[in-house]
Parts: sequence; structure tokens; C-alpha cells
Amino acid sequence: MTDNSHMEMVNPQRATQLVDNLSNVVAKILSASKSGKQARLVAVSKLKPANDVLALHQSTHAHLHFGENYQQELLSKSQLLPQDIRWHFIGALQTNKCKPLAQQIPNLWCVESVDTSKKADQLEKGRGLLCEQSPEYSPVPLRVFVQVNTSGEEEKSGVEPSQATELCKHVREQCPHLKLQGLMTIGAIARSKGAAEGKENEDFLVLRDVRDTVAKSLSIEANELELSMGMSDDFESAVRCGSDQVRVGTGIFGERPSRQDAQIKEAVEEGKN
Repeated sequence: MTDNSHMEMVNPQRATQLVDNLSNVVAKILSASKSGKQARLVAVSKLKPANDVLALHQSTHAHLHFGENYQQELLSKSQLLPQDIRWHFIGALQTNKCKPLAQQIPNLWCVESVDTSKKADQLEKGRGLLCEQSPEYSPVPLRVFVQVNTSGEEEKSGVEPSQATELCKHVREQCPHLKLQGLMTIGAIARSKGAAEGKENEDFLVLRDVRDTVAKSLSIEANELELSMGMSDDFESAVRCGSDQVRVGTGIFGERPSRQDAQIKEAVEEGKN
């Protein structure tokens, strides 16, 4: 059951600031687009209170797509906030947590960090169980992006570009409750800084090439697979390179608190502010 008791407590000043920030990002996306297509904007709300999400959801933008990095935080927010919000899980996936992630959050719209067949299989099991419990979700598969490590950095998650096709085939052929939405990458920081100076990020070009290769192997059109690439520092470069979806956090919500200081429900909800 969703707890909406906090919904009237959005701080008007904070809401105005967030809406202005969102509008600014949307304008930059449109300006950077070569085709006039508007890339989907995922507002990354990790470590930010539920009221921040609500402020954008209730605004004139009626924003729907929000991203979270931590499973428990996502679960808590999904139970507090309206069910028409489309949640994206964008954090590192642990295999043993994939099944509950897909089972416990009915309005989980997408998981963007699938990098092994085992994780895909566990998401498949979780979504299947959700559909058994609530048949109304059966017609709507859980979308997934295969994460590709385009920068070659050892600390980054993601499959090697050469392995992307195999994993994409697995999702399409072995996971009927999942839909392969496309490919995702996180660009190297140094290349992102270069992108901010007007250069194209090599990692984005690599992902675009991987997408074309995967599409050819699957005998589908390239535009049937989306590209999720670009964050607060480099989303304009990503859009110029053809990104279909960008993930922006600090550019909308501002700097984040430390994880230990983060509060999902603000003190204002208790009349303390």
C-alpha cells in the first residue's frame, strides 16, 4: 500500500528550484539533438528525499522517469510515491538481489545494469513471480539494458563489447518476461571532461558501434535498440552521439549528501521544518 501522507508537504521553494533545473536540462537536451528527437530524461534521485521526486512528478512537467542506485532505497520510495512513476534501477546489480528487485517493485520500468546471463535469469524469475501474483502485469515485460564496459576500466561493470551480442541474445531468447530495451554505458571520467569541452566521447561512439553490431546479429533494425548514455557532466555530448536516454542527477537535484546522512522522508513531513 502506498503511503501518500507526505504528498502535501512538498516545500514550494525547493519545488520551484527543481522544476527550473529540470527545465534547463530538457532545454539542453533539445538543443544538443541533431535530429530534433528528445532523448528520455531519467532524473537520478539517489540519496535524495521522496519529496524531491514528488515535486517533479506533480509539476507541470509531470515527470515520470526516475533512477535509483540502491535497491532498498528504491523499494522504500516506490512504496511511498505514486504508482505511475516509472522507476529505473541504474546501480550495480548483485545476482542474489535481482529476483526480489524484479518481484517487489511492480512499477520498476527498467533495469539498466545487466551484465551477466545469471543476473538476467534472476530478474526473469522475479518478474515471472510478480506476474503470477498479479496477472495484470503479465502483458508488460520488465525492460533491461545490457551494460557495456566501453572504456576498458577494470573497476567499471559491464560486459566487454565483444560479449554484448551473446548476452543480448540470451535476454531475447531465454527471458520471456524481460524486454531487451538496448545498451547502456558509463563513459570514462577523463573522456567525459573532454566531451564537456565539445569533443565527442569515444565511449559513446563505441557503444553506438556495439549497438549496430548487436542489431545486425539479431536481424533487427539498429533503432530497435536504445542507447542509454550520458550523465550530468556529459549528457549533451551523448545526445549529439545519438543517445536515446540520459541519466542526470546532480544537474537536477544538486549535490548529494553522504549515504549515511541521506533521508528518504524529510523532517518537513513531521512538521519539523
